[in-house]
Amino acid sequence: MPALLQDRPAALPADDETRPRPSRRMRRVRRRLVAAGIGLAVLVPVGAKVADWLPDNPFGQDTVDRSTTPLLVALEDLQEYHAATGTFQVVVDREVDTRYVPSVISGERVSFLATGTTDAYVDFAGLETGAVALSEDGTSATIELPAPRLDEVRIDPTESRVLDRDRGLFERVGDAFGDNPVDDTELYALAEDRLAAAAASSDLRERAEENTRTMLTGLARSLGVDRVEIRFDQPAE
Repeated sequence: MPALLQDRPAALPADDETRPRPSRRMRRVRRRLVAAGIGLAVLVPVGAKVADWLPDNPFGQDTVDRSTTPLLVALEDLQEYHAATGTFQVVVDREVDTRYVPSVISGERVSFLATGTTDAYVDFAGLETGAVALSEDGTSATIELPAPRLDEVRIDPTESRVLDRDRGLFERVGDAFGDNPVDDTELYALAEDRLAAAAASSDLRERAEENTRTMLTGLARSLGVDRVEIRFDQPAE
């Protein structure tokens, strides 16, 4: 029997008719996301190539050291450089006579062997800024220094002795009753003068210049100065 019209199932609606249509705002958002994805796909390989051209740390800081070499300060810290030491010996033969009196009665003759040392030194205490001239790149320097000086003579008592002493009767009697029988102060002073003269006539100051050049050249090279010229003043007469 044919079905009644009212009993037939109603026709199903199409999918396009039942699916909700996206709003205008949603369509705009989709278009922006698609554009952003395309732009990112283009920028990634380009950015990788640019990164290859840039240094490892493009925003790092570079330090340039233009400070001068502290050579003058090092010289001032030395104050004095004792560059050479000399040891000298001299025999002082001194005779003291009493006028019109035989030496066996009054008088004295002494032979004294004196051994002493002295240093030749360079004084850095009075150096001024202009005494050290550095090149612009700091690799060469010229140093003006005073002439080496001789220090005071120091007599070594363990290496010095009286070789012979002859005294008259009057002096021997005086020694027996005196508090200070033998006074060799003048003898030591005379020996110091003789030793100082021997040091002045030796090559001690020339050796001091040579040793000072060697020391300052090594000091300057340790501070980064490759070439060093050292000039000494003429010694005072």
